[in-house]
Amino acid sequence: QVQLVESGGGLVQPGGSLRLSCVATGLTLDYHTMSWFRQAPGKEREGVSCLSSSGGSTYYADSVKGRFTISRDNTRNTVYLQMNSLEPDDTAVCYCAAGLAFRCTSSPRADYWGQGTQVTVST
Repeated sequence: QVQLVESGGGLVQPGGSLRLSCVATGLTLDYHTMSWFRQAPGKEREGVSCLSSSGGSTYYADSVKGRFTISRDNTRNTVYLQMNSLEPDDTAVCYCAAGLAFRCTSSPRADYWGQGTQVTVST
């Protein structure tokens, strides 16, 4: 049974940082791209970032370029999202996803989803 479990969300002030983690069980990350999506209140879910298994293919949404960094540790079946310079518009439920693909695109593939972790940026 495939399971993705996110952690690291919380409340942070504007300009602050958070690091999200996602641990995957029941699948081999070697054959999957790993992505982060987010859904803000009243908005559709959007792809934020993606990283291929080899690390050679990445994607960042324009809204997070230069602020967010995705990384992965295949030996620990874990993917991370370092989020810096957070803004109130970054407030959302963030989801980890695994896609059976070798490359990332602007519409990251997602075959498996985590349950989500809340990120709130507010004073």
